[in-house]
Amino acid sequence: MSVLICGSLAFDTITTFPGRFSEQILPEQVHILNVSFLVPTLRREFGGCAGNIAYSLAQLGVEPLIMATLGSDGQGYMERISGWGASTEYVKVIEDSYTAQAIIITDTDNNQITAFHPGAMQHAHLTAVPKNRKDIQLAIVAPDGRDAMLQHAAQLAEAGIPFIFDPGQGLPMFNGDELKAFIAKAAWVAVNDYEAKMLCDRTGLTLESLSNSHLKGVIVTLGAEGCDVWEQGRRTHVAGEKAEAVVDPTGCGDAFRAGLLSGLARGMGLSESARLGNRLGALKIACRGAEPRNIALIVRHRTDLPRLADQEL
Repeated sequence: MSVLICGSLAFDTITTFPGRFSEQILPEQVHILNVSFLVPTLRREFGGCAGNIAYSLAQLGVEPLIMATLGSDGQGYMERISGWGASTEYVKVIEDSYTAQAIIITDTDNNQITAFHPGAMQHAHLTAVPKNRKDIQLAIVAPDGRDAMLQHAAQLAEAGIPFIFDPGQGLPMFNGDELKAFIAKAAWVAVNDYEAKMLCDRTGLTLESLSNSHLKGVIVTLGAEGCDVWEQGRRTHVAGEKAEAVVDPTGCGDAFRAGLLSGLARGMGLSESARLGNRLGALKIACRGAEPRNIALIVRHRTDLPRLADQEL
């Protein structure tokens, strides 16, 4: 049982601003915006949507197949993936480029500002979805290079592999017709509440109408409030899980998607899978980094997580 994860691998440079962005950014002066944030702490972490999702998915006992690109500086990331026991068969190294880089500033309200250099990610379309892998039962198209997202969605549809369309921060790259084409090929759509509004504005569709289409469901994440699950025109709210601590929100959405994919891969219903996603998100926010080493121990020892396929997490 494998899940194909099409998305980015990146290094995250994470900093913390001990104040509030809202107190530094003056709405009436945004046309001449010129701000500087003092960030006393800085650390570098492994990240990227594909890496983050794959890491948590592996902790849940599902084999992740990462389809992504690394730059000439990515050997450490390749070794890390192999260290999980995961395959690097579809991870391509672009020798004349750097690995994608995200520079993230988080304020005291857990709001974030991110600058992103795509680097090797711009070549992700050079790797095609495998056509003859019978063990791949599910996939996700997560934020990646524009061409890669377009081509991988088309290739997954051609191969008959059901997938989640998760445009994330890549959503603004696509116009309404392109987004409709993604939706037409996908089995599920997953977005946060901000992205849901943009998706509906650009396509002219509502969440209700989207869920009344061929889609098996639409998932809208709401941070600490949990998520809304839309199926056949009906909305079900799945309450959020209370985190033991709020340490670092980086990668929480990816942890949620790992839980969601794990549930779907094991035949759980969409709401139940989303509930597992909420639990993974709550575990992640209590840990530092997008791929925290200690989340593996937490996931494996939490007795209140559901039994999946007769296997205790």
